[in-house]
Amino acid sequence: MKLQRLLCLTRQAVDHYHLIESGDHIAIGISGGKDSLTLLLALAHLQKFYPLPFSLSAITVDLGFEPLHTEPIRQLCSQLSVPYFVVPTQIGPVVFETRQETNPCSLCAKMRKGALNGKALELGCNKVAYAHHRDDLIETAMMSLLYEGRFHAFPPKTLLDRTGLSVIRPMLLVREADVIGFQRKYQLPVCKNPCPVDGHTKREYIKNLIRQLERENPGAKDRLFHAVVSQNAKNDWNAKF
Repeated sequence: MKLQRLLCLTRQAVDHYHLIESGDHIAIGISGGKDSLTLLLALAHLQKFYPLPFSLSAITVDLGFEPLHTEPIRQLCSQLSVPYFVVPTQIGPVVFETRQETNPCSLCAKMRKGALNGKALELGCNKVAYAHHRDDLIETAMMSLLYEGRFHAFPPKTLLDRTGLSVIRPMLLVREADVIGFQRKYQLPVCKNPCPVDGHTKREYIKNLIRQLERENPGAKDRLFHAVVSQNAKNDWNAKF
């Protein structure tokens, strides 16, 4: 996928769901994976021509698993003129060694988001951008269906009442396959995920299940996406594609 296509899809979601307003200061959560680095490039380039002015800050939460090599990310942020910050934590050791959680992903995500939001507020940000894409939306809805008995997924924009921050998801229309192609084409400096359960989660199981459904029923992912959007638009999305 070329940058122009990425910007087109990102702007479509931003405009349709009113994700960016004049004067916004948006924190981008940077894990070092392909998704968050693609989001970084998308918003940094969108910032150059979008009619509503906004500022960006990039934030990485260091989970404390092992030395985190962030220099390539720092260099990329410097090239894009986006301020970059690393928040050191001991979330990894707390979750896996101290607490020895049987379901570590939930607690880790909660603590990681807390650290990210805290730094965003410290920097004066009013929004936090997550790199959730189209496939993430489908997987979340399927997880909700199988494990909760409802068909629900995250909306494009969420207000966090306790902090006053808004979470936005500008890449909601971008397919994961396109993100992979974009990362390879532009050689984004992806960092290996240090999480010990990476690739062995419920989400990974659902991802593989959806791949099988798509192989056996071509077009299934597109139909699932439109079903999710149509269902949730009636409730709190206020728009649909």
